[in-house]
Amino acid sequence: MLTPRERVQACLTDDPALDRPPVALWRHFPVDDQEPDSLAAAILDFQHRYEFDFVKVTPASSYCVKDWGVEDVWEGDAEGTRRYTRRVVQQPADWERLPVLDPQGAPSLAGQLSCLRLLRSLLGPHIPILATIFSPLAQAKNLAGGERLLAHLRRFPDAVQRGLETITETTCRFVQAAIEAGIDGIFYAVQHARASLLTVEEYRLFGLPFDRRLLQAARPLWCNLLHLHGTDIYFPTRADLADAWSFPILNWHDRETWPSLIEARQQLPKQVLCGGLRQQTLVFGDATAVRREAEEAIRQTGGRRFILATGCVTPIIAPHGNLRAARLAVEQPHRE
Repeated sequence: MLTPRERVQACLTDDPALDRPPVALWRHFPVDDQEPDSLAAAILDFQHRYEFDFVKVTPASSYCVKDWGVEDVWEGDAEGTRRYTRRVVQQPADWERLPVLDPQGAPSLAGQLSCLRLLRSLLGPHIPILATIFSPLAQAKNLAGGERLLAHLRRFPDAVQRGLETITETTCRFVQAAIEAGIDGIFYAVQHARASLLTVEEYRLFGLPFDRRLLQAARPLWCNLLHLHGTDIYFPTRADLADAWSFPILNWHDRETWPSLIEARQQLPKQVLCGGLRQQTLVFGDATAVRREAEEAIRQTGGRRFILATGCVTPIIAPHGNLRAARLAVEQPHRE
């Protein structure tokens, strides 16, 4: 039997020795995500319960912007996300006041590095660990708020560009420190590659150059995953971004937006695709519905160069039986 690391590596290389498709689910851990030790303990418990093939570390989205002064609060969201209560960018000039942060000295970033180091030591070498990295535009949204970011981007582009430079430099430094902490890859969350938010030209100007720098910082890692968030996304082949977004693994809301897994496989035959499960099915379905959806996703991809997962975080209200069904869906024959 392959170890999780060997299984994911075999999936990435389409090795005939692959015994089954890898599977991974990830979720938020509200309240626990406010301290590195408690977040690591919650993630470790989740992994020990379900034995997924990689661990995607999911801190609160504010972890990367708190050291600039952002504040948020937990109010019971079903996905486990927190509501932002204080933004630090109000005026265009505020983008230029952001300092470059030292990840080892900034408390929130340093805490996340501590969590990654602890997980590496507790999980051992055979389970891949992916650190969540939000794109500079996604971080800018959390610093300013979504509507204000887009207004500034179009009216004061030079100021926003300077802010994005600061965010990118800080994030590159964090990625380097995370590599030293022992991660295997980054889960790179892109939220603005969407027709409803930016034109392709705007994304090429305000998103792509910074994405490329983060990709370069993460290039020493073997298990990088690109997450394209939301609907009406600029899929790499549609927007001619395949070369710029050169990630081994591609994840998106394949059940909610174009393309489907089978369409993506036709367009990117050598790309490892990650998805196949609806968040809604994990919450409102039963084990039979989860297993049926998983099996259909495996059929779409032939079970090769494919990782079974959701298109985004698993809601924290998803029943245990449904998560277990997702985990067992890749086993042949199915175990009960």
